[in-house]
Amino acid sequence: MKSLANRSTAGQALATRLTRYRNNENVIVLGLPRGGVPVAYEIALSLHVPLDVLVVRKLGLPRHKEFAMGAIAHGGVRILNEEIIRSYRITDDIIEYVAEIEAKELKRREQIYREDRPWPSLRDHCVILVDDGLATGASMRAAIEAVQLAGADEVVMAVPVASTRTLNELAKWTDETACLLTPDPFYFVGQWYENFDQVSDEAVVRLLALARSNQMHGAKQAVRYPPKLAS
Repeated sequence: MKSLANRSTAGQALATRLTRYRNNENVIVLGLPRGGVPVAYEIALSLHVPLDVLVVRKLGLPRHKEFAMGAIAHGGVRILNEEIIRSYRITDDIIEYVAEIEAKELKRREQIYREDRPWPSLRDHCVILVDDGLATGASMRAAIEAVQLAGADEVVMAVPVASTRTLNELAKWTDETACLLTPDPFYFVGQWYENFDQVSDEAVVRLLALARSNQMHGAKQAVRYPPKLAS
């Protein structure tokens, strides 16, 4: 199965699956930082709709931080994978300890990315949630619940690559899904990108500022972010 060049080109390809949302004033794209933001930027740029972020933090197992036993999101949302918690015999004390650490990081990132801007109103809006891929899906599941609690009228999930099982499970909670690759077997998201460099906080802030500028000046002056910085 072919791989994706980088996050930016993946976002451009995903945008072609979402053309019915173009120029719709009730649509907002929310990227999940950090890796989802370069993908989301390209979608928002193509659809001529606003871009913002929804900070979600994975609750990783103490000795396997990339393996999620749950996730937290804006608004006090917490999702737990009871099957994993039982299998690994994770105690309530450990869950609270990890959640407390991740809550501090969530707050830190929100302060950096939002720069004192208020949380956008999602009530009666269509929200397109974007990440760079889905493995366990814990972060996206928390994001879905967060925007639903915020009053979103429609939730669309857009990801370049995903585990088929995870994509199908999360599709039950969304109104529409868009995905480019569903490889089998699926091991980890980065495996399916030629360039999967880490995205910095600074890159996220730049992309958000550029998206706001694009919205202010209109599509004719919209700027595509340099791929090497947004990959």
